[in-house]
Amino acid sequence: YVAVTGGEQAIATSLDLIERKRVAGGLALDVDTILSCLPELVQQVESEGSLWAPEVAATAVKQACGSVEEAVFLMRAYRSTLERLYTSRVIDTDEMRVDRRISAAFKDIEGGQILGATRDYSHRLIEFELADETQASVRDRARELTERLA
Repeated sequence: YVAVTGGEQAIATSLDLIERKRVAGGLALDVDTILSCLPELVQQVESEGSLWAPEVAATAVKQACGSVEEAVFLMRAYRSTLERLYTSRVIDTDEMRVDRRISAAFKDIEGGQILGATRDYSHRLIEFELADETQASVRDRARELTERLA
């Protein structure tokens, strides 16, 4: 990058600074934790990166320190290195389990629209009590929701 004073050394140092910020707390956030605790973030990175690869997306999220935009850039760059096979498996969509089916183009689509899990209609207020959440309260909440949604 020509406009940067210091050239390669400046770029290398900036990357070291980013890495230092990532490891500054001394905690190693593992990919399995990201996969299980932030599934929608992982799915968004997969979706915008146009590649279904949950572990790769979670690794990109970790590397990007949670920045969705940077994780997507990493995902797209990774995708560009993969071999393109240009084949698709034929799927019987009648056997498909659909979690969400929304059409912005048509009011009535065959099979109807399915809202699924979404925050589209939420109030978007931060739930500060999540900061003090315990393992026991998470288990209780999961049990309560499983019973309600069964």
